[in-house]
Amino acid sequence: MRDNAPNSWETRADANSLYGFTDLPSVQERGTVVLTHGEGPYVFDVRGNRYLDSNSGLWNMVAGFDHPGLIAAAQAQYARFPGYHAFFGRMSDQTVMLSEKLVQVSPFDRGRVFYTNSGSEANDTMVKILWFLGRAEGHPERRKILTRWNAYHGVTAVSASMTGKPYNSVFGLPLPGFLHLTCPHYWRFGQPGETEAQFTARLGRELEETIIKEGPDTIAGFFAEPVMGAGGVIPPSAGYFQTVAPILKKYGIPLIADEVICGFGRTGNTWGSQTYDFMPDAIISSKNLTAGFFPMGAVILGPDLSDRVQAAAEAIEEFPHGFTTSGHPVGCAIALKAIDVVMNEGLADNVRRLAPRMQAGLAEIARHPNIGELRGIGYMWALEAVKDRATKTPFPGTLSVSERIANACTDQGLICRPLGQSIVLCPPFILTEPQMDEMFDKLDRALRLVFAEVA
Repeated sequence: MRDNAPNSWETRADANSLYGFTDLPSVQERGTVVLTHGEGPYVFDVRGNRYLDSNSGLWNMVAGFDHPGLIAAAQAQYARFPGYHAFFGRMSDQTVMLSEKLVQVSPFDRGRVFYTNSGSEANDTMVKILWFLGRAEGHPERRKILTRWNAYHGVTAVSASMTGKPYNSVFGLPLPGFLHLTCPHYWRFGQPGETEAQFTARLGRELEETIIKEGPDTIAGFFAEPVMGAGGVIPPSAGYFQTVAPILKKYGIPLIADEVICGFGRTGNTWGSQTYDFMPDAIISSKNLTAGFFPMGAVILGPDLSDRVQAAAEAIEEFPHGFTTSGHPVGCAIALKAIDVVMNEGLADNVRRLAPRMQAGLAEIARHPNIGELRGIGYMWALEAVKDRATKTPFPGTLSVSERIANACTDQGLICRPLGQSIVLCPPFILTEPQMDEMFDKLDRALRLVFAEVA
């Protein structure tokens, strides 16, 4: 529990920190967990406590917290060329090599890459690209952006407008022209008596009706996570992308796959769009791109968008957008190594091998009467707590059930993430079978403790 002494870590954190996405009552009661270092999938706090981090930091520390190859890649590049930009016709050799690698491992036969510092900035950049194209091609009215309720695309003013979360209303968002369609979560949003196929078909009709109502020539693009991550690990309903992709193609609306969380192995394939068998027009990447060892995002444009953006930029002699640290040489060197680590050093293989075991272990835990749904794929899963399983009735929000479960997990030495009424587990790709069992045991104990109090 927290130490309220004037020089305690908890007091010092409170005095100088503005917490983001943090349950402040928990911090006030329990204090901030101040971490010092990590080993494999574990992190350690200032008091020497060890925690199995089943959230991979924030989805991104997929190779653990002390991978020697990634550390060596960073150290070598810092010694060789510690920083530069990608403006004015200059960029590092590492940036060139990473762009080649990203196009090579993408589903596109050719393309172009633009770098940012985060997934939020990459989604923001993609919107600007679409707006840029609209004006350059004589359609300045083509500005509306389609996403889904419960989607998460970032925290900039534009990417937060795409994020279909009610908390953004405190900022006066979304901005005009950002339209949110039904979340493709059949368990929660399917109507009584509606089959999953009928639910998917209804969402397809909603999309086409929205396009017609708004006017196809006013819509710049459709953004979708293959699996909604921060929405609570929500896989699409069966056939969802096979339903929406042809509709978007019919009206000439680009489909942008936000692969910030799913990309580079989280769903068991390199890209979530491969897992769900659809071809996007562009991919947004971040998080696993550098295995969390450097802040970086990337917009990977497919052939059609690449050609159109290049033509539009050449017409005015530049693409007037960028960031000081876009294509940072250290970040690119780390990303090159991270891609190799995930794809060629057994991490992706480990996800594919152990994902069925993770699903089976969580399914056993999900037999508890206060778990309404287990959902997920690969190494991303969520357990949704309910007061009544038969009616899917959630617990009262005042109980803060998922926060209580997450706190109980922390007390057990396990870090997991509360999202709405769900508990999310997205462990590092290096997780072993004994570590997975440790995760199951600690989670099960925490759930039993909390449900005994509130059920």
